[in-house]
Amino acid sequence: MAKTVSPGELIQEAERAYKKKNYLPAAKSFQAAAEGYTQNGEQLEAAEMLNNASVAYLKAGQPESALETALNTDKIFAAAGDKKGQAIALGNQAAAYEASSQLEAAVDAYQTSSALLKEIGDKELRPIVLQSLSAVQLRLGQQMEALVTMQAGLDEIENPGFKQKLIKKVLRSPFSYFNRLS
Repeated sequence: MAKTVSPGELIQEAERAYKKKNYLPAAKSFQAAAEGYTQNGEQLEAAEMLNNASVAYLKAGQPESALETALNTDKIFAAAGDKKGQAIALGNQAAAYEASSQLEAAVDAYQTSSALLKEIGDKELRPIVLQSLSAVQLRLGQQMEALVTMQAGLDEIENPGFKQKLIKKVLRSPFSYFNRLS
């Protein structure tokens, strides 16, 4: 008779694999943990494990699997009233869209994630999401939008480092120039 492995054991297995940079086995273990949680009726935990699996699939170079795994997890967090979980799920979906070269979908997901993080006052994750959004906007040829988004992301950082301060200063230069012209 086969021994049943608990979701907790699968998570430990996944975390060990992830730390060793064995991302595909980590993703599969996180997914198996999600299935266990789903069978136990623990939807939030299952959604969290699916998001972990999505990140591992991205690291393994499998953006389609990452997207498939993360899709609709944001709705589970939304139904539970967990806006931070919803925002993180949307950010994971956006990263998978971006890696799959579905840039417009990535922009939409990053923007929704950013809006949710702003709504809850998150100053840690929102700058990261805005920087990712800015990078996608640049890839789409939306230079001005990318500059504004990057500036907003840097403005959110409470204790910017030297590099971030320098980037903020450089980004202010074009806006200062345009203000002098008007």
